[in-house]
Amino acid sequence: MIHFQNVSKAYLGSKQPALQGLNFHLPVGSMTYLTGHSGAGKSTLLKLIMGMERANGGQIWFNGHDITRLSAYELPFLRRQIGMVHQDYRLLPDRSIVDNVALPLIIAGMHPKTARERALAMLDVVGLYNRAAHQPLHLSGGEQQRVDIARAVIHKPQLLLADEPTGNLDNALSFDIFSLFEEFNRMGMTVLIATHNIGLIQQKPKPCLVLEQGYLR
Repeated sequence: MIHFQNVSKAYLGSKQPALQGLNFHLPVGSMTYLTGHSGAGKSTLLKLIMGMERANGGQIWFNGHDITRLSAYELPFLRRQIGMVHQDYRLLPDRSIVDNVALPLIIAGMHPKTARERALAMLDVVGLYNRAAHQPLHLSGGEQQRVDIARAVIHKPQLLLADEPTGNLDNALSFDIFSLFEEFNRMGMTVLIATHNIGLIQQKPKPCLVLEQGYLR
């Protein structure tokens, strides 16, 4: 599904490239960890896949298409195939949980009533059906992360990316969140999780990409 071919990324004013000569392949239906020290380039790598950043060199293939060549007009079509989970949740505080989850479907043109029904079904999957009418600030950190996951997968993406999704959670909650990722992976989603939680990786072993100063080792 994802194939990096000699990919590099550098930022203006930086003495060292963020990523250098990356080569790897993520098969369809795989679940993989992306690890490395703070500043190793994990977030940059995810942004390259999302089309939020542009590589300075190399090619990134997504389902046989070189996404480094996509125009600004074509990028939204790429992003509809990808779900993104954030460390800081990024929920809209003035909207209910169900409205937060339904929003991507409404933006894509779905009737609000249908979008809301699908959002309720997804909240049931992540164990928050009974909290649908609540606003984000009324939920715990672990619950807000579940809402973020529900919103990321509501449009049934082929690829699910997560950027340090348990960075603000304790070990027990982190284990539950990783179990959700495993569940969506069993449903057929390809999953890539950037994390520095080595203890959790050891409890739930999966293939692992390790970044060190912009290189894969």
